Amino acid sequence: MRSKILLTALALGLTAQQASAQTTPPTLMKGVLKIAMEGTYPPFTFKDAQGNLTGFDVDVARAVAAKLGLRPEFVLTEWSGILGGLQANKYDVIVNQVGITPERQKTIGLSQPYAYSRPQIIVRKSGTFSPKTLADLKGKRVGVGLGSNFEKQLRNAGGINVVTYPGAPEYLADLAAGRLDAAYNDRLLVGYLITKNNLPIRGAGVIGQPEPVGVAYKKTNTALGSAINRALAQIKADGTYAKISRQWFGQDVSKP
Repeated sequence: MRSKILLTALALGLTAQQASAQTTPPTLMKGVLKIAMEGTYPPFTFKDAQGNLTGFDVDVARAVAAKLGLRPEFVLTEWSGILGGLQANKYDVIVNQVGITPERQKTIGLSQPYAYSRPQIIVRKSGTFSPKTLADLKGKRVGVGLGSNFEKQLRNAGGINVVTYPGAPEYLADLAAGRLDAAYNDRLLVGYLITKNNLPIRGAGVIGQPEPVGVAYKKTNTALGSAINRALAQIKADGTYAKISRQWFGQDVSKP
């Protein structure tokens, strides 16, 4: 009888382990989801006055990790090298407003969209320059993040003096100081900076159609990609996502 009970217990233990293996996606470190982000890109990823990492993408990443049953571990890195770091296995995922584009989908995995926004031109608050389209930026010095979708759009427009930077704080500082004529970034970021920070900037023309962003992962790690999509669906279904979105933007940004 004791042998039978022991065998039954062992069988139950193996079943639980198998279930755990099926539900916990493969990551670089067991039980941990290593998440890359800039940490200098408010309101998405940044440090508050106490030095704590916070932001919309931080909250989304934590919620996804919780659904996956993994402990989130954040890795801060400049945008210019963030995609390369993923390919070099420095982290499992990137949660940093990574635009979903056909070009990127050739080399990295991208989840279903978890947010949408549109690019916006940014200018000095005190100036009279009010560009409404990218054509209005021709011949102007425009700051933008190196390797971003925004940089590609500016270069494709042609005739713009594109000045690249590691991240948003650097080019927004140069814009405020008059070293740039304009900057180009996410509309949600612009609105946040105008309402929360004391930067002498303002939003100008909003460009194009709403663009989706997703969680980036190694293209070969399809099990992790599938798990992330399930987790995103779960946080939307249970109201977690809506709460996060309203906290940062006062609206649901999961829809175009």
